[in-house]
Amino acid sequence: MRSKSRVGARPYQFSLSYPFIVDIMLSQVKSLLRQHKLGARKELGQHFLVDEQCMDSIVAAATLTSADIVVEVGAGLGMLTKKLVEQAGKVVAVEIDSGFVSVLRRNLSSFSNVDILCGDILEVDLSRFVSDSAAQSYKVVGNLPYCIASPVLRHFLELSSKPSLMVVMVQREVGEAIVADHGRSTILSTSVQFYSKPAVVTYVPAKSFYPPPRVDSVVLRLEVYRELPIQVADISSFFHVVRSGFSSPRKQLRNSLARSLGMSTHNVVLLLEKSGIEPRRRAETLTLQEWRNLWSVLYSG
Repeated sequence: MRSKSRVGARPYQFSLSYPFIVDIMLSQVKSLLRQHKLGARKELGQHFLVDEQCMDSIVAAATLTSADIVVEVGAGLGMLTKKLVEQAGKVVAVEIDSGFVSVLRRNLSSFSNVDILCGDILEVDLSRFVSDSAAQSYKVVGNLPYCIASPVLRHFLELSSKPSLMVVMVQREVGEAIVADHGRSTILSTSVQFYSKPAVVTYVPAKSFYPPPRVDSVVLRLEVYRELPIQVADISSFFHVVRSGFSSPRKQLRNSLARSLGMSTHNVVLLLEKSGIEPRRRAETLTLQEWRNLWSVLYSG
């Protein structure tokens, strides 16, 4: 089944596992939960993927080899973890729920190339598994809880030891915002595209999870840049300018920047014109290079 996404004319495809295959995995998940007296915790945003074809799409998009180190975010019951372990050289599976960590350690005990860590992915120290060394390049794979998707992306993309690739499941609306072209840009898409090249792998309907969430999801593939597409001397001040521009996204740039930066509209207009940006444009229409031009003019005095 193919149609057009709401984001431009990009075609997408829903996961197409036959219903009986989904039913088999659903039965396995329910059985494991009963066996270990566990359940999906709403406060952790837990929804278990029961679509094997989608799992295979995630693994394929990660293009794994025996030389790869994979950090899996939210390993859950380990269905996807097992597929990763079978193809990668090393898997570091991070799970915040201690109940599921016990299940993971038991079910994956026969594999020597997996480390299972209990903790919050935003706080876990991964330094003993990954480093700045080229030989320690790694990939991130995970079904991200909707409530922490943006913080997790920002966490990895801003690390000094960045992954070379991220393949993650996020809420459909968030995924579409991330891949949006300028003209429909957001602070999220600008931030992610500053560090990586995102693309849609596949869309996944809510029925592919247990329990099913209220919205559909999307798998994204983020190729993390070794060298940033635009060069700025200070990333913090660059994103201060970007955030200021998006502070009132429905307003024209001359107004949103004046309000956020505490400058007169007249001075902002002069800065925008010097940057080659029409003052009546809105933040969603700017390219990364135009943000860079504006930052350069603003911070060069």
